[in-house]
Amino acid sequence: MGGMRPYPREYEVTPTGRVVADVVPPGSKSITNRALLVAALADGTSVLRRPLHSDDTEAMIDSLSNLGVVVERSEADDFVVAATGRLHPTGKVLDVRGSGTTARFVTAAATLADGEVVIDGNGRMRQRPIAHLVDALRRLGAELEIEGVDGCPPVRVRGGGLRGGAVPIDASRSSQYVSAVMMAAPYATQPVTLTLGGPVVSRPYIRSTLDVMAAFGVAAEMKGDVISIPAGRYMSRDYRIEPDASAAVYPWAAAALTGGRVTVRGISPRTSQADIGFVRVLEEMGCTVDVDEAGITVAGPTRLRGVEVDMNDCPDAVLAAAVAASFADGPTTIRNVANLRIKETDRLAALEAELATLGHDVSTGPDWLHIVPRTPGGGVIRTHDDHRMAMSFAIAGLVVPGVIIDDPACVMKTWPGFFEELETW
Repeated sequence: MGGMRPYPREYEVTPTGRVVADVVPPGSKSITNRALLVAALADGTSVLRRPLHSDDTEAMIDSLSNLGVVVERSEADDFVVAATGRLHPTGKVLDVRGSGTTARFVTAAATLADGEVVIDGNGRMRQRPIAHLVDALRRLGAELEIEGVDGCPPVRVRGGGLRGGAVPIDASRSSQYVSAVMMAAPYATQPVTLTLGGPVVSRPYIRSTLDVMAAFGVAAEMKGDVISIPAGRYMSRDYRIEPDASAAVYPWAAAALTGGRVTVRGISPRTSQADIGFVRVLEEMGCTVDVDEAGITVAGPTRLRGVEVDMNDCPDAVLAAAVAASFADGPTTIRNVANLRIKETDRLAALEAELATLGHDVSTGPDWLHIVPRTPGGGVIRTHDDHRMAMSFAIAGLVVPGVIIDDPACVMKTWPGFFEELETW
C-alpha cells in the first residue's frame, strides 16, 4: 500500500465510452480475513498467497499481533503467519478501525485467549451491533460484556476458552456473527452445534467460512440451518487467496453501463464468494455472461432493463447494482437487503441521497430500494466514508460527465489501487 499514489480530496471521473478490459481484482477481503484468523489459531507457520493488502486486512493483522500472533509480509507480498495454537494478549486494545469482519471475528477468537481483551473501533464501528454474537458466545460458556451503547462495541472479553454445546444464534442481521463463532468453535471443550435463527442474511458467506475451515483441517458441516463443528485444531498450510468477487462487481458493472466487454480473471464460477451472484443480476438486466478458462466475461447490452430482484445473498453488490439500474430503461426494485442499514454507513439512505444527486427518483423502505431512472447529470457524490459508495458511483462517471467522488481515499479499505485501475479501462 505504501506505493500507492496519494488520493486528492476529490476525484473527477473521466468518461471513457465503451469499456473493454481484462481485470484481475485484488485478493478477496472476506477470504483473506478468514484465512488470517484461522491461520492465527493453527499451530505452525502458514503462508497466505496473493492476499488483499488494505485497511481492513491491516486492521486484522494489527489485532492478531496484539493477540501474540506474528504476521509478516514476504518479498512476494504474501502474508506469513507464525502461530503457536495459543493467543497471548499483549494488553493493548484491539483497534479494528472500521472493519466489520475484524470486529466480529476477533471478538469470538478472543474468547480463546489466555487473558482479557478489549475490542474497539472507529465512530461508525461503535454504532454497528454485536449483541447477537455476544449472546451466542455467552451460551457457549464465554465471559464477555458489551461496554458500548445499544449493543455495540467496545466489547471486553475475559478469555479462558469456550465450553461448547448446542446453541441458537440470530443470523438475521449479519452472517459474520455465525462465521465468527464457527471459526473459534473447534477449540471449545465440546463439539458445537449452531442453529441459525431468523431469516439468514448473506448465506453464501457462511459457505466461504466452511471452505476456509476445511482447507485448514476442520471439516464442519451445514445442513439447512444447522451447523455442526467438531472439536479439533487447525493445521498450518500454504493457502492461495482467490481474487475478490466483491471487487469484481465494479468492472462487470462498467461493462454493463457502457455496452462494453470485461473479463475478470482468477475467480472460479464455482466460488463460494457471495457476490458472484451479481452476474446473475446483470443477466436479468440484459447482459451476456460467458464463462471459460479465461475467466468470467460480462458484455453489456445497448440498454439495460429494469428488474425486480432479491439480493439478500449478495448485499455488498447492491450498490453497484443500484448504479447500473439508474441507467436502465425502466424502474428497478431491490428487495430483502435490510442489513445494508448497518454496514459502513446506512447504505440504503446513502444510495437514496446520492442517486438523487445524479437526478434519479429513488425511494427506500426498511429492506428495499426503488429506482426510477431519469436523465442523469453530474454532481459531487458524498461517499459517506464507504468504499463501495465510491467505487460504485465512479462507474457512473464512466458514462456521465462531471461525476466527482468526494473522499476517494476511502477505497483504501478494500481496493487501494481502484482509481488507478479505473483509468486503464
